[in-house]
Amino acid sequence: MATFIRRMAISYILLTLFFSADIGFFGRVASFGINYGQVANNLPPPDKVLELLTNLKVTRTRIYDTNPQILTAFANSNIEVIVTVENNMLGQLNDPQQALQWVSGHIKPYLPDTKITGIQVGNELFTNGDTTLIQYLVPAVVNIHNALVQLGLDSNIHVSTPSSLEVLQESYPPSAGSFKSEISGIMSQFLNFLATTKAPFWINAYPYFAYKDDPNRIPLDYVLFNPNEGMVDSNTNLHYDNMLYAQVDAVSFAIAKLGFSGIEVRVSETGWPSKGDPNEVGATVQNAQTYNRNLLRRQMANEGTPLSPRMRLEAYFFALFNEDMKTGATSERNYGFFQPDATMAYNVGLAAFADSSTSSTSISLTSSATKTKKSGPTHFLNDGGNNKICNTAKRQGNSIGKSTFSEWLHFHSLTLPLVTFQHQACGGDVRLSLF
Repeated sequence: MATFIRRMAISYILLTLFFSADIGFFGRVASFGINYGQVANNLPPPDKVLELLTNLKVTRTRIYDTNPQILTAFANSNIEVIVTVENNMLGQLNDPQQALQWVSGHIKPYLPDTKITGIQVGNELFTNGDTTLIQYLVPAVVNIHNALVQLGLDSNIHVSTPSSLEVLQESYPPSAGSFKSEISGIMSQFLNFLATTKAPFWINAYPYFAYKDDPNRIPLDYVLFNPNEGMVDSNTNLHYDNMLYAQVDAVSFAIAKLGFSGIEVRVSETGWPSKGDPNEVGATVQNAQTYNRNLLRRQMANEGTPLSPRMRLEAYFFALFNEDMKTGATSERNYGFFQPDATMAYNVGLAAFADSSTSSTSISLTSSATKTKKSGPTHFLNDGGNNKICNTAKRQGNSIGKSTFSEWLHFHSLTLPLVTFQHQACGGDVRLSLF
């Protein structure tokens, strides 16, 4: 009887989640977001970061404060910015007047020139061990939202907070997803706020951690989005071919079990370290490249999770730069797509989105292209392998076919889904066109 009741409950949750999904969500333009952390002493100035993001056609970013230099530099750009209230500010924001002053001083001056679309109140408050901060959360988000309403700024700015997966008591299978009992009371209050204001629930989801902790039982291909058998949730018959989507759906089920539906789950952070300590299994350049490249492809394909296939999963990659001042394990300083000097830490295919002043930009992959160049698409394609392309062309009698060159690119991890190939084999000069 208990099994029957549980299955009926899950069926009800499935129907509720299915019909609450926004079918029109796919109207959003395919794009991706990235976290712009600043725990470093050697990062480019904000205007150069804006140039980098613009060249890559990144349209969304999240910062971990309300840095005035960044918010000023990003004015009149096409990049949407989510800002963050630092954890140590939450106590003050329990006072409605203080919240109004904070919004008036940290948000209003930059609008509408800077496209601030969200305010994250704290970070991973439910699991940071400070019970006082958890008590501050709901009053703080309510006060900030009310301040936005009072100032007429609430229509385009949502208020929420990102949580870690540690908020879950159960996460496997996804249909068993549930929140820890000790936080369920405050979580219910917070979810009620999200439902009322139509704001999303943000989750920091890292399949890397699950693999690192149990590499003998968790298939690497499953966490890297590579082809694999996946798993089937026996309660829902939903098939999962990757862990990230399973984690997101576990959160959706947990939300539904507290009686809330229609709250969109978004990924505030996800990524993979390119370097780690000896005990950090899987922290390699190859795995980081594979995870982020495969997720990037799915983001550009507007994919949803098995539970919400019609709703594009919005995810923010972590992170834009390696941050040298982060404490802790080596991996903490090696999540970036780029080094602080804006050279690639590894190639995930971001060159496919490089900006151009014309509809077709030609990029020369000759020996001369290996010279340092700090702007434009050529810089992002410069991975030190350019001479290999030219040498390959010369060995084949100054002629390299389109299929052969494509195979070479794939083998050397330069899979660029939005690139068409043009080949010109005079002296090994091979050109790409970005559209």
